[in-house]
Amino acid sequence: MEKLSRKEKLQEVKFDADGLVPAIVQDERTRAVLMMAYMNRDSLEKTMQTGKTWFWSRSRQKYWQKGESSGHVQEVKEIYYDCDGDTLLIMVEQVGVACHTGHYTCFFNPIYREGEGDEGSKEKEANPVDFISVLGEVIRERKAGQPEGSYVAGLIKEGEESVARKVGEEALETVLALMASSRERLVNEGADLLFHLMVALESREVPMEEVLQELRGRHGARK
Repeated sequence: MEKLSRKEKLQEVKFDADGLVPAIVQDERTRAVLMMAYMNRDSLEKTMQTGKTWFWSRSRQKYWQKGESSGHVQEVKEIYYDCDGDTLLIMVEQVGVACHTGHYTCFFNPIYREGEGDEGSKEKEANPVDFISVLGEVIRERKAGQPEGSYVAGLIKEGEESVARKVGEEALETVLALMASSRERLVNEGADLLFHLMVALESREVPMEEVLQELRGRHGARK
């Protein structure tokens, strides 16, 4: 199949009657879907030229750059168009949070979950492994929003030395619990260690999912 130039690829994008195309923004590292907005041809070209996401506001009838005032910009890594050419997928590195409400992603309001009844009476507990992503999102929100009274925000604000010291303290407590042969204490200290490790990773913008991917890669290499 003959490779298309960037100009030719742009011709494949189908803008609607108003000259717009929906753009779904996804975090390249965590794979979380962050937001959806609209682009016209000029904002798409501006996005590619600057490496930052630019959109067209239908309500204000003007261009806007994500994070221009908040600093929560999106560093563009890849852009795709779908099989019909009428939707864009923007892969980004999100700085801070994507949603104006302070949430990491705009999609934080669940309508349906498998196993959950209409009244939520049969709510299905989240898989503990899936909870890693939920907790990571909370830590990212606390880091970006710096809400008053937040333990995570305060610890990160103190600097990497404080974060590193806390990880070391929790590691020692975990070792002592292991040596004491206390199951309950080991669970509690292990949870503290994992939590502070995640805070340390997120302070350097390394999501826990990336560490898990590394572990999975090592496992596959040893088969």
